[in-house]
Amino acid sequence: MIQNLKMVVLSLGLFLSSITVMAQLPFDDNRPITPVDYNNLDYWAAHPDKKDNADKIPGTEFLAKNNLKADVFFIHPTIYSEKDDKLPWNPSIDDLELNKRVDEGTILFQASAFNAAGRIFAPRYRQAHLRSYSTTDTVSAKKAFALAYADVRNAFEHYLRYYNHGRPFIIASHSQGTTHAGPLIREFIDGTSLEGKLVAAYLIGLPVPKTYFKSIRPCESANDLNCSISWRTFKRDYLPENRPLGDSILVTNPLNWTMDTTYVSKNQNKGAVLRNFDKILPKRVDAQIHNGILWANKPRFPWSFLVRRKNYHIADINFYYGNIRENAKHRVSEWITTYK
Repeated sequence: MIQNLKMVVLSLGLFLSSITVMAQLPFDDNRPITPVDYNNLDYWAAHPDKKDNADKIPGTEFLAKNNLKADVFFIHPTIYSEKDDKLPWNPSIDDLELNKRVDEGTILFQASAFNAAGRIFAPRYRQAHLRSYSTTDTVSAKKAFALAYADVRNAFEHYLRYYNHGRPFIIASHSQGTTHAGPLIREFIDGTSLEGKLVAAYLIGLPVPKTYFKSIRPCESANDLNCSISWRTFKRDYLPENRPLGDSILVTNPLNWTMDTTYVSKNQNKGAVLRNFDKILPKRVDAQIHNGILWANKPRFPWSFLVRRKNYHIADINFYYGNIRENAKHRVSEWITTYK
């Protein structure tokens, strides 16, 4: 378990410097913790056997799930973020309001980017509260992350046991999802027989060291397989404080799928999905790798002049939605050609 929390330790206190750190009760070790029953489709935010927002395509109807030859295991980011110091460190798995926000937010705007590549499995899990990344109570934070990881781990084991049947799969994650995806891959995939089934791991939104895995290497091109991808997006010419920087961090440019620091213009952007899900907007965002992060000029869209933030974390996937969609589908085709 200590090894599996290395991704947590790496990211603790490095997430959102603007968060107000509040006093909070310590993690309640006496709170009953019942394992989530992933036989119940209610505990999947996205699943091939239900109609959900991961199946949508911007501006169109739901995607048909037939004839998809791969799977995508998507781990969503933190949605549990209310500024209430009396909230438990992890929510109930049956929190209907929170689950609705997950479905209408990250599942719609992020998980759907992968639906041309495979059937999407996105478990609900008892995510650690956002304060877990910035609190001084690191003991409680680690316990909160451990509970969240236990749910993700159980969901992945359920997927392997009942749904995988030897199919190729993608691991995709953002933010807290990446906090859990890293240890999950190390535990189940890295250096095991499953590594050959891994099309690629899209570990977005948190710093991932290039050497984090012992066997799985960073992807170096749009065609590479059994490899890892990552980036964190910030405004051009901005270097964030209190966050890991440097060449030891894996950064993939989602416009050309290399680790090259060459500038790639917005003309190579297949399309962003911004506030509305009604259309994909091409040629809006550029990209360039710099010092362990991804730089992007502020995109132009209605009311964009109101955007003052230099941290584009929330749009890591949205900015490059069309390129992600195309690349995930392409890598699956490459896997089928290579291994079949």
